[in-house]
Order: sequence, then structure tokens, then C-alpha cells
Amino acid sequence: MPLRQDKYSNIRDRIQPGDIIAFSGKKAHSEIIKRATKSNVSHVGVVIETRLQRDGESQGRILKQVAEATESGVKFTKLSDINENYDGEVWWLPLSSESQSRLQENFQAFFDFLIDSEGAPYDSLVTLIRAWIDGLDSWGITRNEEDFGAFFCSELAAGALEKGGVIENVTPASEVTQIDLCRFKIYADEYVQFRGDRTEIRRFNTVDPNGWGQ
Repeated sequence: MPLRQDKYSNIRDRIQPGDIIAFSGKKAHSEIIKRATKSNVSHVGVVIETRLQRDGESQGRILKQVAEATESGVKFTKLSDINENYDGEVWWLPLSSESQSRLQENFQAFFDFLIDSEGAPYDSLVTLIRAWIDGLDSWGITRNEEDFGAFFCSELAAGALEKGGVIENVTPASEVTQIDLCRFKIYADEYVQFRGDRTEIRRFNTVDPNGWGQ
């Protein structure tokens, strides 16, 4: 099986920038998202690494963080805090070696996109619901317009991976839902759950993202 359960302490050093962290929350808005997208994934974030700063000086310690769009806007959250405090299931979706190679070729664009997005406001839940409905809408009436002035979580992660060259011709990133991102075929064969009861992500890593949404 591609899903493996493990402790965060055992996988921390293997988690790399660009990897996706997927969540299944228990709060009311998480349940709405899961029902709307017919999945068990309610939230996603993308891994970014930064160096600890102290008095304006860069320290040697690397912080593994998750760039995520929440109701309070785009922020960076320490992975260790997620591991200790998140109420629900959490999965690590590692990029494949091919995806990581593409990311390294465009890493500065990926990194700058996330840094520049910090503090951007949260896009409305309506945008996410429209993205889901658009999959059923052959006329494109409900299609979202690309707008990186505000984000919901999967839009932020998809936009970062577009900038990093991992996915191409995805039109637009605001059409990508949480479960869409988990199903894009860009990951290693095995993914790891490090919080919550064992739960598989249905059709993980099975959808070709090239030209998705066009």
C-alpha cells in the first residue's frame, strides 16, 4: 500500500520544500469542505524552509514550515507545531524525484512566490465551492479568475508549484481544490500519515496535471 503511518520525528529530516502537507480537520468549516469536494481532505499547505533569524542575523538552524492560507491570511506554520497540536489527520505527500528536480531548477521563483504571498488575505469559501462546481460545469459559467491577491489553501499551494515548474498549464490555480492537488501525479509512490487514525486519500497520485482544467 502507498500509505504508511509513522512518527513525525522519524520523517522530519526527509521532508523537503515543495512537499505537500494535507489535513483532515474536525471543525464545521472542514466538514463543509470535505462534503463539497467529496473527499476526506479539508486543507493543504506547501513545505518551505527558512533559516532562524535572531537580531537580524541568520542562524544555522533550519525551520521546516508550512505555507498555508487560513482564515487569518497566508502564514507560515512550523511543522513541529502542526505535529503537536493539530486535531485531525495529517499526511506528508513527498514530491517525486522528477518533481523535485524541476523544482530545483525554478526554486527561486517558488520561494519568492511564497515569501511575497505571506500576509495576503484569505479568499472566500465561495471561491473554493465554485472551483468544485466548475468540475461539473461544462460551460465554464462558474470558472474562477486567476487572482493572486487573495488565496484559499489549494490555490496557494498550486500557485507555488506552478512557479516552481512542478505543474504546468494548470488553468487557473484557483480552480484546484484540496483533493485535486492530492491526486495530481507529481508525488513519490509512498505517502506518510503522521497524525490521526489511519485514513487513505482516495485516488492519491493518479491524475496527470498537465493541461488540467483547460
